[in-house]
Amino acid sequence: MVSKMKLITYNEILDQIHTYEVREALPLIAKNFPSVSMKALGSIYSQEYQKKMRKTHHYHYCQDTMENYYKRFMNGIETGEKQILIRLSEEIELSPALLARIIMERHLAHTKYDGENPPKGVVTQLMKEPSLIEEPDIAVEIHLSILSDDHYGPLCDSIKHSFGHEYEFKLKRTLDKFGLSYIGEEQMRAKGYDKTPDIKLEVPIAVDGHVINWIESKASFGDEYSHKMYLKDQFWSYWNRFGPGMVIYWFGFIEELDVNRDKGIILHDDFPENIVRMNPSLR
Repeated sequence: MVSKMKLITYNEILDQIHTYEVREALPLIAKNFPSVSMKALGSIYSQEYQKKMRKTHHYHYCQDTMENYYKRFMNGIETGEKQILIRLSEEIELSPALLARIIMERHLAHTKYDGENPPKGVVTQLMKEPSLIEEPDIAVEIHLSILSDDHYGPLCDSIKHSFGHEYEFKLKRTLDKFGLSYIGEEQMRAKGYDKTPDIKLEVPIAVDGHVINWIESKASFGDEYSHKMYLKDQFWSYWNRFGPGMVIYWFGFIEELDVNRDKGIILHDDFPENIVRMNPSLR
């Protein structure tokens, strides 16, 4: 399966995602792009979904709109309806987890905070642990919304966290197989570093003719938006502290983004086999 792709292919995939706009269409899209892995397609879809939520966030968080959602929800609770939030989220094209958070905020404001917005930390805790919600019917609705949303909210965060650990473990296992000496993020933080890649090689290697001092593992697809943010918030900071390094986008990336090789940051979609050790005695 191809994971690196040309920008033109990426844009063709986006066109189809925007045409269908449901995750269930991914197998159909996959048939039109047989060389692209499902992990890449799933990651691209999730990224587009999250972009859409960010763009429309302001509309749904208007005070009158939130109150309308809450009123509709409570009417459903009173009449004994089921899966109210899931149906409403589909109707208004909003993430079920985001809608659940809006409802939780408004419910707390009406019942415990005299109409004022509740502390964000309180809402976040209830979203992570719906069993703490006092009203059983509301707790079930919030919980179902969270479980139905693998693109946003607590479930999405757990999936990302799990994938991140899985592929970081895969990277470390590969480094061990090659007999490469390294230190991890926790060890670097213990030494006082505030910006830390996943891996700092104790003895640099060369990949594609470029020296590699550090490796960052990303269990996602490298699109233009996320890669630009990572460069700004992470990768250039690593370069400043540790010199040139490598980013692995395990689910692939847009080939045209790999433009900083001569500046000290190269992209790969797997750990390369053709490494060159800086010290021949370590072979």
